[in-house]
Amino acid sequence: MLDDLKQAVCHANRRLVAEGLVTLTWGNVSGISEDRRHMVIKPSGVPYEQLTPDQMVVTNLQGDVLESGLRPSSDTPTHLELYRRFEGIGGIVHTHSRFATVYAQARRPIPCTGTTHADHFDGPIPVTRPLTQDQVANDYEHETGRAIVECLSQQANDPLRLPAVLVAGHAPFTWGTTPAKALDNAVALEAVAEMALHLQRLTGDPIELEPYVLAKHQARKHGPDAYYGQPT
Repeated sequence: MLDDLKQAVCHANRRLVAEGLVTLTWGNVSGISEDRRHMVIKPSGVPYEQLTPDQMVVTNLQGDVLESGLRPSSDTPTHLELYRRFEGIGGIVHTHSRFATVYAQARRPIPCTGTTHADHFDGPIPVTRPLTQDQVANDYEHETGRAIVECLSQQANDPLRLPAVLVAGHAPFTWGTTPAKALDNAVALEAVAEMALHLQRLTGDPIELEPYVLAKHQARKHGPDAYYGQPT
């Protein structure tokens, strides 16, 4: 039901503030309907504390606005490109959270240095290639989505096992099976980015986690043999 999705997307957008992931209105959350025919996304520039479910903007997968008198987030074409290309993604978060954005604007991947990172992300967080001048001028947000897709296609990982990317010179995007899980991944991304930056300051060249430890932490939290948490 679209009403339920609007509620979920609105709640996740308001949670961006509670989690300390946004400044001003620099961030947005979207979700896609179960039939993958409709996307719901934050309206552009509206303060989070003013958001209500009926303000969420509904579009089709071509970007046509179907509901709401408000303009959708300017990042809408980026979100839509990811939904069109990756069927497992059910929610997307874009922020300018401080530490993850530092890495994005430094154009450096976030290394996997420990098990905190390994629990959420199956390897280093990659950085997209920079866009060309023509891409920025002609279709900036859509080309941003295409750069993310290209970056992910170069990884061996399932996008849901590596649910984050750093857009070069810009900021992070995360995703998940629902808007709430995409938001959880944005919280986790900011935490591991902060830890990685402190490690680099402390050691200069932090040691990356052994691949077999990374694999173990991924396996115990994700997939058919996961044993973290309670059975559903």
